[in-house]
Amino acid sequence: MTALFSPLTIGDLTLENRVVVSPMCQYSAVDGAAGDWHLAHLGTLANSGAGLVVVEATAVEPEGRISAGDLGLYDDATQQALARVVSFCKRNGNARMGLQIAHAGRKASSQRPWEGGGPLPAGEGAWPTCGPSALTFADGWHIPSEMQAADLERVLEAHVSTARRAVALGFDLLEVHAAHGYLLHQFLSPLSNRREDDYGGSPEARMRYPLRVIAAVRDALPNGFPLGVRITGADWIEGGLTPDDAVAFALGLRKLGVDFVCVTGGGIAPNVAPRLGPAYQAGFAETVRRGAGILTRAVGLIATPEQAQAVVAEGKADFVALGRAFLDNPHWGWQAAQALGAEVRRPPQYQRAAPAAWPGIGYR
Repeated sequence: MTALFSPLTIGDLTLENRVVVSPMCQYSAVDGAAGDWHLAHLGTLANSGAGLVVVEATAVEPEGRISAGDLGLYDDATQQALARVVSFCKRNGNARMGLQIAHAGRKASSQRPWEGGGPLPAGEGAWPTCGPSALTFADGWHIPSEMQAADLERVLEAHVSTARRAVALGFDLLEVHAAHGYLLHQFLSPLSNRREDDYGGSPEARMRYPLRVIAAVRDALPNGFPLGVRITGADWIEGGLTPDDAVAFALGLRKLGVDFVCVTGGGIAPNVAPRLGPAYQAGFAETVRRGAGILTRAVGLIATPEQAQAVVAEGKADFVALGRAFLDNPHWGWQAAQALGAEVRRPPQYQRAAPAAWPGIGYR
C-alpha cells in the first residue's frame, strides 16, 4: 500500500486515502445559492478518486462573500440549494464531503476574477466591508469599517450558525478559513491588524479573536466531528506572519480540539511574489506538523502523483490537497493510483475503464 493511498482517520471520520480536492471558489452562485454548475462540478469530483472533496469557501453571511458569485450558507434558501448538491454527491460519489466556511473581511465586495478581480464599483452592487482595522487591502479598494463588539459577536455567531447548517446538510467534515487574506487571517497578521484593544498588538492578542471563533465552532459540532482550519505558513512579505507564527497558532488550535490544519501562504497583500516550485509550501506544513504535533495537510503546486506521494511518505504532511490539478483532470485520483500501483473505487458505470478491464489504458 502506498502512503498516499493509505487510510487516514480524522476525529470519527476515516478517509479511504490521503488525496483531497482542495476548496476552489467557482464564483457561480446566485445570491449565495448553489446551482447546476455546483452540481456538475462537485458531482464529478465526488468520483475523482480523492478520499475527500472540500466544497469551496462558503460565506457565513452575505457581507462576507468575496464576490456576488460566492457560495453562501447563511439562511434557509442557501441551505436548501446546497442540500441538493450535497445529497447528490453523497448518493452517487465515493468521496467524503467537507465544507470550508469563511468570511472575506476587507477583501469582500470584489469582482469575479474574470471580471478583473478588483473592488466592486458602487454602481455594480458594492456593499460595505469590515475588518480588524480600517486598512484597505490595496490602493483603490474599499475602506473597511473597524469591527466593534457587536460586529465581532455577529460574525462569531454567523460561523456557528453556518457550522450547524453544515452538519444538518450531512457534511462529513468542516474547515474554517483563516488564511489567504480573509477575515480571520486579517486578525492574525500584523500587516492588517492595528487594533489597540484585546484583539490587537502582540501575537497572542492577534490570535485571540480567531481562536474565539473557532472555539465556538468546535463547541457547536457533535463530539468526534472532524474540524480543521486553513492557516497561513507565511505572508511572503517582510513584517508579516512567519512559519513560527503558524506553529504558535496551530498549537492554540490543537488545544481547542481542532483535528487538523491545512497550511498555505500569501493573500494578505497584493503583488506578493512567493518562491514558486513543485509542492513549494510543503515545507510550511512540515514545520507546523513537527512543531505543533497536529494532523497537517499540504497544498500548493502539487501536480503529479509522485510529488503527492513524496509529501506524505517523507512525513512533510499527513495528507495533501490539490486544486488546479483536479480542474485539469477531474479523474486525477484514478491516474495517480494507477501510477503508484494502488487502487481506488470507481462508480460501477465506469468500471469498464479500470486498468484491469480496459487494455487501452496502456496506450495513453
